[in-house]
Formats: sequence, C-alpha cells, structure tokens
Amino acid sequence: MSTISVPAHDISIADDVEQLRKAFSGWGTNEGLIISILAHRNAQQRKQIYETYASTYNEDLLKSLDKELSNDFERIVHLWALGPSERDAYLASEATKRWTKSNQVLVEIVCTRSAHDLLLAKQAYHACYKKSIEEDVAYHTTGDFRKLLLPLVGTYRYEGSEVNMTLAKTEAKLLHEKICDKCYNDDDLIRILATRSKVQINATLNQYKNQFGKDINKDLKEDPKDEYLALLRATIKCLTYPEKYFEKVLRLAINKTGTDEGALTRVVATRAEVDMKTIKEEFQRRNSVSLDKAIAKDTGGDYEDMLLALVGCGDA
Repeated sequence: MSTISVPAHDISIADDVEQLRKAFSGWGTNEGLIISILAHRNAQQRKQIYETYASTYNEDLLKSLDKELSNDFERIVHLWALGPSERDAYLASEATKRWTKSNQVLVEIVCTRSAHDLLLAKQAYHACYKKSIEEDVAYHTTGDFRKLLLPLVGTYRYEGSEVNMTLAKTEAKLLHEKICDKCYNDDDLIRILATRSKVQINATLNQYKNQFGKDINKDLKEDPKDEYLALLRATIKCLTYPEKYFEKVLRLAINKTGTDEGALTRVVATRAEVDMKTIKEEFQRRNSVSLDKAIAKDTGGDYEDMLLALVGCGDA
C-alpha cells in the first residue's frame, strides 16, 4: 500500500471539508490546498470527506471540483476523489462507450483487480449506469474482441493458493497447440485465460516456457500490428505481471513524442493505493530513471504536483 494518507487520528474530516470549501471561494481556486488535502487522504477518508461535504453544503464535491478545475489536473483530481469501485466503473464505462480495437483499459481493469474488487466495480456500474458492464461490453464490442472480453468481464476467479500441476502441464500443451495452429480465438484458450485462478495461470505459463522454450507472449507476437493479439498479450501480462504491464503503460505514456496524459493519469490514480511502490521499482529497473523524475520532466504545474504527491514523491 502506498503511504499517502495521514493517520486518522491526525485529521479532522470537518476541517478538511471546510478547507476545501475555502479553496473554491473567492476570486481564484486554491489548487495547492486541494492537493494538500485530497492527495494525502486514503479511500476511506476521501469517502468521508465526500459525504460530509454533501451533508454540510448540500453540494456534490465532484461537481464542485469539475466546475473549479480544468484539463489534466481536473481529470486526476476527479478520478482520485472517486472511490476505487466507482472509479473502475467510470473508467470501464468510458472505455466501453468509446471502445476501439486498440483500447486495453477494460482488460486492465478486469485482469488486474481481485475477484472481490471486480465484483464491487460491477456493482458500482449497476448503481451508476443502471445496467451491467457485461451488457455494455456485449453491445459495444464485436467479433474476437467480444469473444475474449465478455468472459473476462463476467468471471469471478478463485483466489486461493492451490495449484494443480498436472492441469498446468496439460493446459500449457493445449495453449501451445492452439497458438501453433494460429487459433488465437479458440474457445479453450479463452476459457483458460478467463476462468483459471491467477496462480494456476502462472503455473501453466511457467510450464509453457519450460516445455517449449519461449514465453507465451513471444509466441503471440506473430503479427505485431494485430490488435486482437495485442489485447491477448495485455490480458496475459495483466493476469501474471501487473507491475510490468503498468510500467510499460507509464513508459509509453511519458517517453513517446508528446505525453499520453490519459494513460498517465489513469495508472497513477488507480494504482497509487495498490502497488505503486512495485511499479516504481520496475520503472527504475527498466528505465534507469525514477518515475518521479520522469513525470517531473514531462508534466508541469498543478497536474505535476498532484501526480508526484500520489506516486509518493511530493510532500507525503
């Protein structure tokens, strides 16, 4: 867990709410005050702030933030202010309704969350959008993409530590046969990725490498421009090495010509309270530069300050 929150006994929710109200008052918005409060409160504390703000001022804090802030800073504050399950529902809805074949956000959400967290996100989706995420995914996607995404979204994986090695060897062989035959949309291939526990999938893919001498994702790079294969590789990376997946998203977001603020914002907001420390270590290992330095070089102003506070390099 990231150390971004202040111990509960050291803060007053009522004071936070009053200070946030002050940040919106007068001629200008006090962005620094907003960052100093929200970036250093955990999910439970932010939920209390949100509820207390509504009962005190009869206003929605998110709407007040959206009205007062703009651009990338508004986006990161908005995503951070949401609870984890509401945030996932919001991002899933966006990704589904604006779906393109290169969009990997849905896979990112459904394959890196725990079974329980995914269930909470699906319940939040029901509450927010009055329909199921499965319904929207089925409606907005097509072909092989729908065939892969729908079972991934609909699954409730077992999360115990048990591994069946006999099954791992059998299914590694099965996966290799399907990939050799270029049956990338095969029912069994999708079934294994969509239903097996993450530890079982890890065991199967280790067997794959042991038996056939290559990582499965190397064998799935037959056509680097094939967007379905890219989604399949992202699925496997998210299920097995989420920190490597997120490091790559951040690296591509920061290092390419022009920053991909959408990806940078999403990963920082969704992983700050989960595994940001591991992602930062992976980023340093892979790029020989710290994530905070890379962010500081590529961003500016209040947006940069909020990002750095959330990755644990600001005033935390």
